[in-house]
Amino acid sequence: MLPLGAGLMAAAPASADVGQDVARLPRVLVLATGGTIAGKADPRSAIGYDAGSTTGQQLVDAVPGVERLAHLQVEQIANIPSQDMNHKVWFRLVERINKAFAQHEADAVVITHGTDTMEETAFFLDTVLHHEQPVVMTGAMRPGSAISADGPANIYEAVKVAAHPQARGRGVLVVLNDTIHAAHWVSKADSTALQTFVSRNAGPVGIVDPAAVRFYGPARARLSLPLPSGTDLPPVDVIYAHADMDGRQIDDAIRAGVKGIVIAGMGDGNVSAPALQALDRAVAAGLVVVRSSRVGDGFVNRDVEVDDDAHHFVASYDLNPQKARLLLQLLLAGGVKDAVAVQHVFAFGY
Repeated sequence: MLPLGAGLMAAAPASADVGQDVARLPRVLVLATGGTIAGKADPRSAIGYDAGSTTGQQLVDAVPGVERLAHLQVEQIANIPSQDMNHKVWFRLVERINKAFAQHEADAVVITHGTDTMEETAFFLDTVLHHEQPVVMTGAMRPGSAISADGPANIYEAVKVAAHPQARGRGVLVVLNDTIHAAHWVSKADSTALQTFVSRNAGPVGIVDPAAVRFYGPARARLSLPLPSGTDLPPVDVIYAHADMDGRQIDDAIRAGVKGIVIAGMGDGNVSAPALQALDRAVAAGLVVVRSSRVGDGFVNRDVEVDDDAHHFVASYDLNPQKARLLLQLLLAGGVKDAVAVQHVFAFGY
């Protein structure tokens, strides 16, 4: 991996946008799903708002100058707050994006989305989409009715990145607040700040402003798995570790019939002795157990404080609990249920 700022690749200056032949502008399909970016103020508090209250077309119409970047087609896939995001919407997004690229309807896709689960949607799409064409996600931390709403600038810059030739082959990107993130690394780190997204353990892959798009080096290798057949994903629970933890939640998950458990462990994926015993019961019941961390930064490696080999656990390495859950769901849906095989994908990406 190149260090931040190495191999800087810059776009043409802003004047190139203005003078560009309109007939040659790229075609960008905007898929709207709701979120804060589509929210409107609510009087219940000074900063209260209702997400998913504005259509995608209204969002795009409110962005000055975006028509000079690309020919835009807007479609509404959903209009929900992202805390209600679900795999059914993900499957619809994949279906629409595959169709758009297969039938040459669009040169790139921009998805507007709430920030709460944006990293999960981005990771899912990045794993199951296998196109060179750019897919860029964006959202906002303030609703459109707020003072200094950030949505219009984020949409403008997302379209600018999607239309840029160097965005090809980079998988799903997340663009907010002048920063470009890769789906694998991006994570929401602040509940209210505009600069809410960080790229854990790696740093952003580029920057964007109204004048230029700049990427920090070439595209990186990424996970690639097929989209599961059918319309559902196997149930996998994330269980949060804490002091004085017993095995009740783990045993409840086993009885509920989940197919896997991801532990948001303490430190480098640790749990208490009673919880560890419950996880052994989960493995004995046929569940796949993945150890991740609640910390946020750093890796969860194998066989450090926990003997993963003896317990038949999987270490998540760089994936946080929510992304580890998605990867495990996709593997289980594809018939990969052996802990050794699951660990190989978490470690090597294939």
